Amino acid sequence: QVQLVESGGGLVQAGGSLRLSCAASGRTSSSYAMGWFRQAPGKEREFVASISRSDGSTYYADSVTGRFTISRDNAKNTVYLQMNSLKPEDTAVYYCAARWSGSQSRAYVKSDEYSHWGQGTQVTVSS
Repeated sequence: QVQLVESGGGLVQAGGSLRLSCAASGRTSSSYAMGWFRQAPGKEREFVASISRSDGSTYYADSVTGRFTISRDNAKNTVYLQMNSLKPEDTAVYYCAARWSGSQSRAYVKSDEYSHWGQGTQVTVSS
């Protein structure tokens, strides 16, 4: 079992930056592929970014490509989401997710592919 705790959310002006962190505890997180999703009020949860368990393969939603960067530090059991050039439409609760992966290079983009979720952290971007 893996427990996930997100941090780093907050209020920022448009054009600003935030870095979210997701600390994993429990089973060895290096065996898990990780992802970030977000959910805005009245909308469905959507994929943001994901990273494979060990070789650094990444995927991004089109809406964040070039602005957001996902990374991981397996020694610290932590995954990061660096968010730059933030826009008001990035306002949402951001969730970290994890799933065991037998592949070193596969990253996952569908929410139903993940088995573990954090509690979420609020990101608000003012115009």
